[in-house]
Amino acid sequence: MIDGIHEPCTEAGHTFSAGGEQLFELALRHSTNCSDRADLIAAHVLFNLAARDGHREGAQRRLEIAAEMSASEIAAAQRAARHWLAAH
Repeated sequence: MIDGIHEPCTEAGHTFSAGGEQLFELALRHSTNCSDRADLIAAHVLFNLAARDGHREGAQRRLEIAAEMSASEIAAAQRAARHWLAAH
């Protein structure tokens, strides 16, 4: 888990190879369910990872989500993304 969210490569107990498109789709699900601040952080992490994996819209969506987040939330999302990358 990353700061209380499911690993980007798992969803509902199923594992898949998390490429840019899968990460982007998962990020969209988190970003449209932003009733919880953790969803914004998760969306930022996933858009960041998707952009890193070459998804063209990932970086743009990450910026849009960041506009709704505090500096501490963005820092938490960046730490979580770095943690995930180090572990995978």
